[in-house]
Amino acid sequence: MATQICPNCKTDNFTWKIDEDESHLTIWDCGNCNYRAFENESDERNCSKCGKKAESKLMDNKKEYWWCSNCSTTEIIKTAPNNV
Repeated sequence: MATQICPNCKTDNFTWKIDEDESHLTIWDCGNCNYRAFENESDERNCSKCGKKAESKLMDNKKEYWWCSNCSTTEIIKTAPNNV
């Protein structure tokens, strides 16, 4: 499996797996900084920077954002409230 640029630490250590126990979500993990994000594969769009249909909606415990696997850009959609 090819690695991607981690949206958290910007190293080439971001990999994915399908977790059957997590409602078939794709789980992204970074082998460098241990960052974890979840992807619903039905949320894809064309990247506003590179134009490729390579942007996926990822979420972690702090934010939800668009991430482009082609050009490694991110666009924050919303952040989680501080009291969560």
